[in-house]
Order: sequence, then structure tokens, then C-alpha cells
Amino acid sequence: MAIEIEKSIVGLSKIANSNTHGEDSPYFSGWKAYDEDPFDELHNPCGVIQMGLAENQVSFDLVEEYLEKNGEAINYGSTGFSSFKENALFQDYHGLFNFRKAMANFMEKIRGGRAKFNPDRVVITAGATAANELLTFILADPGDALLVPTPYYPGFDRDLRWRTGVKIIPIHCESSNNFQVTPQALELAYEEANSKKIKVRGILITNPSNPLGATIQRSNLEEILDFAVRKNIHLVSDEIYSGSAFCSSEFVSIAEVLDSRKYVDSERVHIVYSLSKDLGLPGFRVGTIYSFNDLVVTTARRMSSFTLISSQTQHLLAHMLSDEDFTGNYIKTNRDRLKRRYEMIVDGLKRSGIECLKGNAGLFCWMNLSQLLEKSTMECELKLWNKILCEVKLNISPGSSCHCSEPGWFRVCFANMSEQTLEIALKRLHNFMQKRTKDSYAVE
Repeated sequence: MAIEIEKSIVGLSKIANSNTHGEDSPYFSGWKAYDEDPFDELHNPCGVIQMGLAENQVSFDLVEEYLEKNGEAINYGSTGFSSFKENALFQDYHGLFNFRKAMANFMEKIRGGRAKFNPDRVVITAGATAANELLTFILADPGDALLVPTPYYPGFDRDLRWRTGVKIIPIHCESSNNFQVTPQALELAYEEANSKKIKVRGILITNPSNPLGATIQRSNLEEILDFAVRKNIHLVSDEIYSGSAFCSSEFVSIAEVLDSRKYVDSERVHIVYSLSKDLGLPGFRVGTIYSFNDLVVTTARRMSSFTLISSQTQHLLAHMLSDEDFTGNYIKTNRDRLKRRYEMIVDGLKRSGIECLKGNAGLFCWMNLSQLLEKSTMECELKLWNKILCEVKLNISPGSSCHCSEPGWFRVCFANMSEQTLEIALKRLHNFMQKRTKDSYAVE
């Protein structure tokens, strides 16, 4: 017999009662619709195909193959005996040094050796979500703000605001220049904060961009850093898709810009990285903060005791990332496969009369369906999104959930499914577009 519990009248904290988590966003609503009716080629072929999840499965076979070949070696610690006891009894919030060293080397390799990373500045966190929140706690006080270019990852509303009490002031970017951040847009956002008497503590950029699927040009990075210096604020560069740029040379890390300036003003710059996207291991919850500021490193390390990674996970990944042959082959193969998958979806959309922003990185494309809107409003965008979700059975992310100021843009993920499933998704969209074309002719 079920126990009935009376509704509590006991008071809870402001965080518990806050609506800044963002769960009411269409971004999360689409996930719920997928969970209730997930596509399966054999058992539920008419179900919802999940295209709202930025997950990298295109190279997972390489990771599985490595673990199958090296499983026995990974199970042994520094003593040559089973590492179970060593890892089960030891946990230091600094993290295992061999893992921090392997992570620093992997970050360098992804950037083609054009940037150097010191293992002593690597702070381990349970994923990029924890890294971004931890940095926000360190850089800003409740009521302060971070400037974030739009469109941005919908999860930032939760990661940066919910528990920290920090605000996000959008830097509005436009399709007329491919949503690049301009000095004018930066100044407008800063002045908006000033007009509201909100103290700006920093800028957070995502490079490569989520949801745009494009890298930020070096000249753009220079302008953003110059702005941060001029306003005496911080710059956080979330680079979790750096290894997912289709060509290594097209991605420029903020660390490269600092190196070219001989690290002048580097104390205000902080990099977030993770293995969730590039290595396709979101379930391992492995993230890092790399800061050029000594006090930020010290404070982040102290706070990371709330967001640790198990020693066994660190040990396994230290072994994997230290294997030069594996990482070299993985990085190249993963880039090639992502590029091929991107071309597959963009070409398929184009055949259906749908254009996308030109991309060169990431696990998604930025699709333009503005021509299908009854009116150029967010309401009409959400109406179209709901139609695609409920009738076409595709979960894509509407631009408004990414705070895009121009209605009609959608993020579409392509790396979390097989090529066969992607073909089915493209066919559904093609049929949808054909039907709309016929209906419009019928009306005329």
C-alpha cells in the first residue's frame, strides 16, 4: 500500500524555490518528449528521433577497441600490482598528477602543439558543467553579471545562474555577420548592465560555438580580450569542442592569443575543457579548469572537493591519454568522421531547400527555417518547433531556447546517432518540406 505524504508547508531555501534552473525551456521539454517516445529502428520506428542532444558517438568504437586491447594494463597501478586498493583508498582534491599531466598533453595535442599547458594549473572537476559553475562562484558575487554572446548553450542558464545568483547579460549577435561578436555588441551589453546598475565581472565565450558549430576567428578573440582588458574584467573561454573542429588549424585557442602576447594580462583568462564531447565520454563526468591566475587555481582546487572525479576514472584516462598512438589516431579519425557527418546532414538539408550557417566544428549545425514562420516572432518559432516535434517526430532545439534574437533558427545534432538514423531523420524533414510546399500551392 502506497504511503501518502502530505504536501510540505516547511520553508525551503531561495535556491530550492528559484525558477532560474531553466527546466521550463523548450530545450528540456524536447528531451522529455523523446524520453516518452524514443525512436528505435526495430521496436519503435515512428518514435521521436533525438536531435537535441550534443553527444559524440561517431568514434566510440575507437575507445572500445582501446579498452579491449589494454584493459589488463589499465587495471595495474604504479606498483605493478592491481590498482584497485591504491585507487580505492587514495583521493586528493588536486587530482592524480599523472592524469593532470596526461590531460595537459592531450589539450596541447588537440591544439596542434600551438599552445602549452602546465599540469600544475589543471584543476579537475566533474564535467564542464561543474567547471563553469565553479568559475562563476570564484569570479562573481550574487547579483553580478557575466556577458555571454547569443545564441548560447541553453544549459548556461542553469550552470551560471541557478546556484550562484549571478546574472547573464546577453551580447546580441546577428546573422548578418554570421553571429560574430563585435566590439559594438560588447559595448551595448556592458552599457545595458551599467544602466541596470549591475556589476559586470567577466565575459564567457564558447569556442567552437555551441550552438553555431563554428570557431571564433583569431581577430575576434583579440577584440574580445582587448575589451576584457579595457573594462578590467575576466574572460572565460569554454573550449570543450576544441578537438571537434574539423580541421585543427581552423581552431584558435585563447591560450594561443596569450602566448603571442607573451602572457600579458593572462591573469584574467580562464579555460574550461572536458572529455565529454571530444572523447565522447559524458558519463565519466571529466572536466577541467585551466587558469593563468594563481589565486583562481588555488581557490578552484579548494572548491573542487565538492566536484571530484573518482581515482579509478582518473587512472584509466591517464593511461588512455598518455598513449600517443591512440590519441593521435583518435583525434584525426574523429575530426574526419565529424566532418563527413556534418557534410551529410548539411547536404541532405540543402536538398530539402533548407540552409544552414556555414560551420567547421562541433556536433551540430545551425539550421535556418525562418522562411517557414507565419510571422517573424518567437511565438511562431515555438509553434513550428512543436509541429516538428509532435508531427515530424524530431527533437531539435529552437533558437529562442539559445536566446537567439532572430526567430527561425534551430540547432540540430547529428553525432549522437547512426548514419541510418540520420538518413531517416533527413527523410522525415524532406517529406515535411514537400508537404508544406504542396499545401502553400493549394492555398494559392
